[in-house]
Formats: sequence, C-alpha cells, structure tokens
Amino acid sequence: MSNSSVAPSSFEFTVFSDLGSLRYLFFCLCLLLFMTIISANVVIILSVCLEKSLHQPMYIFISFLCFNSLYGTSGFFPRFLMDLLSDTHLISRPFCFLQLYVIHTYKAHDVNILSIMAYDRFVAICHPLHYHSKITLRKAQYLLVFAVIYPVCMFGGFFTFYLSSSFPLCGYRLSRIFCTNWSVIELSCLDTTVIKTAGQCLAVASVFIPLFLVLYSYLRILLVCRRSSSEFRGKALQTCLPHILTFVNFCISVFIEVSLSQYNMDKLNTFVIAALSLEFLIIPPINNPLVYGLNLPHIRGVISDFLKICTVVNTL
Repeated sequence: MSNSSVAPSSFEFTVFSDLGSLRYLFFCLCLLLFMTIISANVVIILSVCLEKSLHQPMYIFISFLCFNSLYGTSGFFPRFLMDLLSDTHLISRPFCFLQLYVIHTYKAHDVNILSIMAYDRFVAICHPLHYHSKITLRKAQYLLVFAVIYPVCMFGGFFTFYLSSSFPLCGYRLSRIFCTNWSVIELSCLDTTVIKTAGQCLAVASVFIPLFLVLYSYLRILLVCRRSSSEFRGKALQTCLPHILTFVNFCISVFIEVSLSQYNMDKLNTFVIAALSLEFLIIPPINNPLVYGLNLPHIRGVISDFLKICTVVNTL
C-alpha cells in the first residue's frame, strides 16, 4: 500500500506498538483523567445553567468554554482508550477525518471563545456604564454562534472534504496517537507545498485574528487601569486573571502541538510524542474549570452550596 497512490481504507497508529505492558497503567491514568475532565467541566456547566444569578454573558461564555472542552476530549479519549488496550491500532479513513475535524475545530472554537471573553472583559472594565447595553444575552448568543460557525466553515469546507475526497495518499502509517492534518498530508504521493502554504494562511486567519483581538483588548484594559485607583486595578485583575491564565495556557498548548507537527516523528521517543500530543487535550480542559471555579467568587459560592446540599443528602 505504501507504494500505491490508491487512497487507504484505514490508517495505523504506530506509536502504541511500543507501550508493551505499560498500556494498562496508561489506560487507568488516562481513564481517570477523562473522568476528571468530564466531572469538572460538567460541574461548571450545571452551576451556570441552574443558578439564575449566573445567567449573565460572562458566565455563559465560561460554560460554553467548558462545553467545548467536553466536545474536544470526547472526540479523542474514547478512541484513545480503545487503542491503549487493543493489539491492532487501525482507524478507518472516515473516522480518522472525523477525529481530526473534531480536534481541530475544538482548538478553533477555544481561541474564538477566549477572544470573545477578552472583548467582554474590555467592555466591562473600559465601558462599565454601557456594558449591559453592549453585551446583552442575545448578543452573547450571536457571538457564540459565530465562534462555532466560523471555524466550521473555514476548516470543514477546506481541509476535511478536500483531503478526504481528492488527496491521493501512498501510505497508511501515522506516527501519532490521533489523526492530524499534517500527519495525513505527509503520506501524500504529490507535492504538498501548495496545500501546506494554504494551511498556514488558514491558520493565520483562524488564530492570529482572534489573538490580535485579545491583545488589543488587554492593551486597552492596561491603559485604563494605569489611570485608575489601586482598588479599581485590584478588581480588574480579579476578573481578568482567570481569562489571562486560561488564554496563556491554551496558547502554549497549541504552540507545542503545532511545533510537534513540524518534526519527523520517527526520530522522537514514543513517550515524548504521546506527552506533547496529549498536552493541549488534557491541560486546558482541566485548567479551565479549576481556574474559573476557584477564582470567581460567584461560581465558587454556587459550587460550595451544591457540595453542602450533597453532604446533607448523604447524611440523611
């Protein structure tokens, strides 16, 4: 198959072949991580949905960020856990492209939501008197719809259908733990210069435009805080710190993943590939609910009340 231009009906993940007896330990650890991610994010989502005082744009954005974490990890972990225990690591071509679609739209959704949250903080701090007129619940809904539709149109229309329908491949072995654009493109029988250039332009449009919006928002916030009292700066930092931590953590995670795709995977250690690949699928989904749940008093209060109720019910 490696010498044929016929599109393979399935792909094989080669990384899992080196795990040996450690696969059972990795399976237990990863299953625990997956359950932790689901539990932590569901707690934040339910807190926002069930508590009427949290039915505000800022908290709706946070709950949507947590929902996107569930979307991304659910597109990866079930298949990954199966591969850890399986002796064969083949994934069908349709499911491979479905997986890369989910994972990459997850990243695009995250950066768009984070940019919207930066704009929300910018309006709240720089234009507090006009906040409720500028950021209404309906406008928040429109912004979230745009955050979802934009990467779906950009990524889905270009990469997924193009690669799956007309990109001739000469191989089927992927040195990754999940399907990615570049790992599949590297199997091409043709010159991939054009597709890689187009992909880089798409990445700039999908990532750096929201990044510019975030940087601009925080630059304006810093200028306002510089002219304000220390008490105002403290309150601004309290509301912005969770978002800053989340955004920096996500940028580092995606940078590691993108950098990994530029190297020859055959020259890297199996555990290095696995650790670096898992970073952006584990750290942000765990970090988001912890940062917002611990740093924002309103969410922390709702979670604390919920735990007290659960404790009382268990004692009855």
